[in-house]
Parts: sequence; structure tokens; C-alpha cells
Amino acid sequence: MKGDMSKRDVSVIGLGPMGRAMAGAFLDKGYRVTVWNRTPGRADELVAAGADLAATVPDALAASELAVLSLTDHRAMYDVLEPAGHALPGRVLVNLGSDTPDSARAAARWAAGHGARYLTGGVQASPPGIGQPGSTTFYSGPRDVFDAHRETLEVLTGTDYRGEDPGLAALYYQIGMDLFWTTVLGWLHALALADAHGVRAEDVLPSASSVLAGMPDFMAFYTGRIDAGEYPGDIDRLTMGVASAEHVLRTARDAGVDDALPAAVVDIFRRGVAAGHGDESATSLVEVLKRTTA
Repeated sequence: MKGDMSKRDVSVIGLGPMGRAMAGAFLDKGYRVTVWNRTPGRADELVAAGADLAATVPDALAASELAVLSLTDHRAMYDVLEPAGHALPGRVLVNLGSDTPDSARAAARWAAGHGARYLTGGVQASPPGIGQPGSTTFYSGPRDVFDAHRETLEVLTGTDYRGEDPGLAALYYQIGMDLFWTTVLGWLHALALADAHGVRAEDVLPSASSVLAGMPDFMAFYTGRIDAGEYPGDIDRLTMGVASAEHVLRTARDAGVDDALPAAVVDIFRRGVAAGHGDESATSLVEVLKRTTA
């Protein structure tokens, strides 16, 4: 094992594609890197590049004050770290796996109960983007812990500190995933609809890209109004949106395309009208989406 720990030491626990990319980025910047993975063979290339392979999780934790966790979720974190609880006091855990805000808060409390400091991270990059300019990671948790290790964390990506609440980084990450997956699904449904009419994805790409390119301006225009709780029907009205959404639904059904997605959209629009928002902007649907019970 290594000698005295320094700010240039880091441990990476979990060597999926993201963990391997992170460990590689640290090595490239001259850090002394200790790695651990349940399947040791995943570390072979990193060890060849200069990393130390820890035989156990306690060994990995002992090698550095800072331990970067690249695990599937918090359940995986507990599975890996609970048996090594005696090695946690004095350590800083930076969890870059995906999970919910409430799970992140619970994990921070768990870490504190074991004498460790805890930062939540939400990585806005795929493995090839680690160590490259232009990518960002959300962080939240104790400000002094973030500040103390910011230089090291910026080896991986740019950093965007969101606040002391350990759930905030997970929240911002999941908001991004909410937008991403619903957008991807909408695009795929549009392509299925195009295919039903003999139109290729390549033919749809220019018009689809144009629609998406306009979304930042759309969101920027309405964001201030939404924060103010104002939904005037001066630009659009929900009743018009209902008619448009129903046309999409009928087009899908006429083509024999799966209609679950447009049907869900129509249902939400109709609930907005039933709640009295018909003469307001379709952005008033945010009030419907905020409420899960009558």
C-alpha cells in the first residue's frame, strides 16, 4: 500500500465503464490511484498504467482520504461499504452513481453515522467525456468538503456546486434524465409514425432538429412566467393544445402505431382543461403535474 496520504491520492471504487474512465483520467493527471472492483480483472489495464489494485474495500479506503464511488446506486454502495464500515472514519465519499434525492440524503446520513463526509455527484457525461472539456458534474453536500477536493474532482469534469443539501445534485441529475428520456421517447414515437408512412428517420431529421432547436427559446420565454405562477393565454391556449394533441393521437391510431405516449399526453391536457386551465397557456399544465392526488 501507499505511504502517507496526500491531496494527490484518490481511490476509485467500482470499475464499470465510468469508473475505469475516471481512474484513467486521474492517472493521466499524475494522481496516485488505488482501485477496487468486485471483479479484479477489470482493473488490469489500469494497473498496467500505474494504478494500485486494492485487495479489499478497507484497503482501498485506507489508501486515500478521498474515495470516488462509481457504483450503480445506493444499494450497491451499501453492499460494498457496509462490511468495511470500520475503515470509513475520516474518509470523504464522493458518490457519482445514480439514485434519487431522498436516497442521497439517506446515504449522507449513513456516511456521517460512520464518521465519513459525503458528497453527492450527478455526472453529465458519458465515459468518453470524462477528462475532456465541456462536460459537467453537479455536486451537493458540505461546502467545505467540496472546496477542499474541487481541484481533484475537476480532473473528471467541470463542477457545478448546487448547495449543502446532499439531495440537490441527484435532483438536478434526475431532472436532466427526465428531459432526456421523455425527449428520446417522443423522437422514437415520431420515427415510428414516420415509418408507418414509408418515411425514413433520415428524412425526418431536419424538421425534428428544427423543432428541438427552438426549445431553448420556448423555455426561456415561459420560465419567468412559470416561476411567477402566471399562465396568460396571450400566446397559446390549452384548449388549442388539446386539439393539437388529439390530432397527433388520431394520426398514430390511423397508422396503427402504438398510441400509449400520445394518449398519455392527451389525458394530461384534458385534465388541465377539467381543472379550469382551458383559457390559459399550455404551460399551466405544470400545476396539474405538481399534484398527484385530487
